[in-house]
Amino acid sequence: MKWQDPGWALITGASSGIGAEFARQLAAQGFNLMLVARRKDALEKIAKELEENHGIVVEVFPADLADPTDVDRVAERIRELDNLDILINNAGFGIPGGILDCDFDRMMQMIHVHDLAPVVLSRTVLPAMKTRKRGAVVFTASLAAFAPSAGMYSPTKAFLVMLAECLDIELFGTGIRVQALCPGFTHTEFHDSELTDLRKSVPKIMWGTMDNVVRESLAGLRKKKVIVVPGLFNRFIWKCIPLAIKKRVTRMHK
Repeated sequence: MKWQDPGWALITGASSGIGAEFARQLAAQGFNLMLVARRKDALEKIAKELEENHGIVVEVFPADLADPTDVDRVAERIRELDNLDILINNAGFGIPGGILDCDFDRMMQMIHVHDLAPVVLSRTVLPAMKTRKRGAVVFTASLAAFAPSAGMYSPTKAFLVMLAECLDIELFGTGIRVQALCPGFTHTEFHDSELTDLRKSVPKIMWGTMDNVVRESLAGLRKKKVIVVPGLFNRFIWKCIPLAIKKRVTRMHK
């Protein structure tokens, strides 16, 4: 963000991937960090690295955002921070199958993590940001938010895009910046499992790096961009999606 006198940044899903990269880049800019994820050991490893490299304060907060009780715990800690400048709603995961045949409990957990937790945490942090007349809220969505597909992943990410756009209207003039970050395929642990391993089937040109995704997100915040799609190829795909959807729907209903 390159703000003067940076305060705190809270990042969910911070134990690996894009969340951990947000932590590294914001630490380099002088932000103290509150890192939220399920894996305490991974959080503590990142915290030690960032404190040693950047001389900042890093608070580790193990929590499962699929559990409403844990979400409430995180929200309570947010209320105790008087200078939380940035909230990165990054936690997420994918599951196989469509809405009718996927594991129902896992589907509901995904809705909690992707959508309900960000709503609760954002509603918690925004009043203090409005009082200070500065702040930023980022929702890690996905390019999948614009491309209907079987399952609940795309709908949960589409919700985040609409939420960001609505909040941007609601918060106009308050000094608060809102963003839906919509990366495409990115080299993270998300695609390392057998569940979502697409590395061999997806062309290299379609893959981005965590470093670039986060840099474009932070640059987008400085420019007050509400929707950020990192990577030239992904932005090309984004522009082509409406036409592809129209053609697919036309063929399906002939």
